[in-house]
Amino acid sequence: MTDLLRFRTDAAHEEPAVSLDAFVEGQANASAVRLEAGDDARVLIPYLDRIMLVEIGFPKFRDGRGYSSARILREAGYTGELRAAGDVLVDQIDFMRRCGFDAFAPDAPIDEAVLTRSLERYDYHYQPAADAIVPVWKLRHG
Repeated sequence: MTDLLRFRTDAAHEEPAVSLDAFVEGQANASAVRLEAGDDARVLIPYLDRIMLVEIGFPKFRDGRGYSSARILREAGYTGELRAAGDVLVDQIDFMRRCGFDAFAPDAPIDEAVLTRSLERYDYHYQPAADAIVPVWKLRHG
């Protein structure tokens, strides 16, 4: 895929992500955590220095709670891998990146040419986000 994104193609070599409950309750000595839709990402904030991977599940493409979880974690200072997994569609990836995702594990394959066109579609963004992109209105009046 593109140099800007990491796609999980073979997870056999990596530590499996444990549930939020198992991680917090200490049932698992893990550095990879999976958040499901509805999990409160703020629970992880005290542990961010020991987590290497947070995988956020998207059970349906129209469930946007994972975007909020990603932004909460990035704004709290999380610098590890943040992976969107599940029903991830190509037209969502640019928005997911803006919220802080840097890796993806979609249920269905994504065509590289379509992804490239999607990522190159817009030169400017209007909203501030968890990334370093300056909104166009700020460029105009800044």
